[in-house]
Amino acid sequence: MLRSSDTIAALATPAGTSAIAVLRVSGPDAARLATEIFGSAPAPRSPRHGDYRAKNGALVDDVLATFFPAASSYTGEDALEISCHGNPFIAQTLLEDLLARGCRAAGPGEFTQRAFLNGRMDLSQAEAVMDLIHARSERALEVANRLLRGELGRRLNELTERLLTALARIEAYIDFPEEDLPAEDRAIVRHTLEGLVQGTDRLMATSHYGEMLRDGIKTVIVGAPNAGKSSLLNRLVGRERAIVSAEPGTTRDYIEERIIVGPHSLRLIDTAGLNSSPGAIEKLGMAKSLDRVAEADLILLVLDATTPLPAFPESVTKFLVPGKALIVANKIDLLDAILFDIKVYPKVPCVQVSALTGKGIDSLVTQITQLADSFRPASHEDTIAINARHADALARARTGLEAALTKLQSNGPVELLASDLRGTLEAFGEIIGKVDNERMLDQLFAMFCIGK
Repeated sequence: MLRSSDTIAALATPAGTSAIAVLRVSGPDAARLATEIFGSAPAPRSPRHGDYRAKNGALVDDVLATFFPAASSYTGEDALEISCHGNPFIAQTLLEDLLARGCRAAGPGEFTQRAFLNGRMDLSQAEAVMDLIHARSERALEVANRLLRGELGRRLNELTERLLTALARIEAYIDFPEEDLPAEDRAIVRHTLEGLVQGTDRLMATSHYGEMLRDGIKTVIVGAPNAGKSSLLNRLVGRERAIVSAEPGTTRDYIEERIIVGPHSLRLIDTAGLNSSPGAIEKLGMAKSLDRVAEADLILLVLDATTPLPAFPESVTKFLVPGKALIVANKIDLLDAILFDIKVYPKVPCVQVSALTGKGIDSLVTQITQLADSFRPASHEDTIAINARHADALARARTGLEAALTKLQSNGPVELLASDLRGTLEAFGEIIGKVDNERMLDQLFAMFCIGK
C-alpha cells in the first residue's frame, strides 16, 4: 500500500508546452509549504497570485496557488495546487523544488487512492475517475459521470442492506440451534434472495455495454474482394487510411481505426475480402476476417451493387441478423439499378451508398447510430455500465445467492446457508471497496496516470 503519512507532489497536466501547467501537492505539509513559498498562509480555497521562489531564493515563475483544507480537498488531506506557465522546464523546476522541500513524488493514482482511503469516494467512484478521463464518446462520458456520482455504490448498498436483513434473520437461528428456521421465515428469505438475484443480474447485464463504452463498439467491415470495404473505411474515417486499388485482395490483414458516430465511439475494422478461391496468403487474411466477425458487436456487410450476390460462408451469414448487422450496397454511382435482391438478408437493413462520391453515407451513419443506440440496456435512463472487475465480483455474488437458494429449498443447515450469504456480502463489498484487499487496491490504482 502506498504510504499516506507523507506529502506527495506531481505534475497534474500532461508533459509538453502549453498555456499553463498544474502541480498538485497533498499531505500534512501542504499548509507549511504554502506559507514557506509565498510568505504567509493562504486563505482556504482562494486562488492567490504571487511569485514562486525556489528554496535557494531564485525567482522561478509568476504563479497562481490555491490551498484546500482537508475537509474540502479532493484527497481528504490538506492540498495545494499551483498553476504556472506551461513551459516544461518551469514545471519540472517547480516539481524538483517541491521535492527538495520534503515532498515525495506521487505514484500513479496516488491522489485518487488517498481520496478513497480517506472516505471521499468509494472504489467504484475511484474507477470512474479513469473512465471520465478516457471517455471517447458522449455515451461513455454520460455513464462515467453517473458512476463518479456514486450510482453504482448506491445500488450495491441497497442490495447489501437487503442481504444483511436476510442474513440477520438466518443468524438468529444459528444463535439458537435448538430452533429450526420455520417455513414462514424460509419463504421471506427465499423471496429476498430471489430479488437479490434479479438485482445482481440487472447489473451484470450491463457488462458488455460497459466494455463497448470503454473500448469502442467493434464494427467489422466484411465482404467480397473489391466490394469497396477499404473505400468505405476511408470515407468514414475521413482520410486515406487504407490502400485502395482496382486489384482484388489488396487488404491481406485487418486495419483498425477509431471514429465517433453520433454519441458513440466505434472501433472500425476493415478486413480481408472473403474470396471463394483464395490463395495461400489470402486464406490467412480470411481466417483473421472470420475471427473479427465472430467478435463483432456490429457488422457492415459491403456488397458490390454492380455484380451478382456472392456466396459467403455460414460462419459469416449466421451473424447477419437484425440488431447486429447492416447491409451496405456500394458503388451505386456506377448503375441505375442494383443487380441483386436488396432483401437478400430478411429484416437486416440495407443502405445504398457510394464510398467513392459519398452518396448515401449520411444515411449509413444514421443507421449505425440507431443500431448502436439499441445496444444500450433497456433501463437506459439510469444506465450503469460495470467493468470487468465488477462483473467478476457480481458473478461470485450470484453464485453465492444461487447456492443459498438451493440449500434453502432443500432445508439445508442454516450455518451453510449463512456461509454462502457471507461470501455474497464479501463479493458486493469488493466492488465499492469495503473489503480490505491491499494487493487488489495497489494493482487497481497503478493503472492511473501520475498526478491523478
